[in-house]
Amino acid sequence: MTGTEPAGRPAMGPGVPPPERGAWLRRGISRDGGPLVEDREVVWLQVGRYYADSRGFAGTTSFDGSQVRFHHLTGEPGEDTGTLRWEGANLVERGTNPDGSTFLEVWTPLADAEGVTGSWAGADHHVVRVGRHVVHVDSGAAGTYRRL
Repeated sequence: MTGTEPAGRPAMGPGVPPPERGAWLRRGISRDGGPLVEDREVVWLQVGRYYADSRGFAGTTSFDGSQVRFHHLTGEPGEDTGTLRWEGANLVERGTNPDGSTFLEVWTPLADAEGVTGSWAGADHHVVRVGRHVVHVDSGAAGTYRRL
């Protein structure tokens, strides 16, 4: 999908809540209406309302019936707001960054997400595990993804 917009972009309107449990690999991002590209591996793990993103932020999500808010509690400061929609097995997220820029991200589920899950936080770190996938984020905005 690199360099093109995803086919069948969903219409605007109410979105869906984040999955209660999931391990997701980003397949592409479009910034401010630009082309869909991917320049690095990005993994998002979600357990209940807790999440960790390998780009270097973790925290909690909330859903207002239309939009999801990703509250950054560890790592990179801020809060992202987006609308999630299913396109087949993929989740497509359209949103706004804290600086007002917009994004569209395509997330595809990762295999081996069955089994143990959990979310652990300390004064300077947050760890989320979904099956064989673990993302660790520290207070210096460093994110690390590992597959067990």
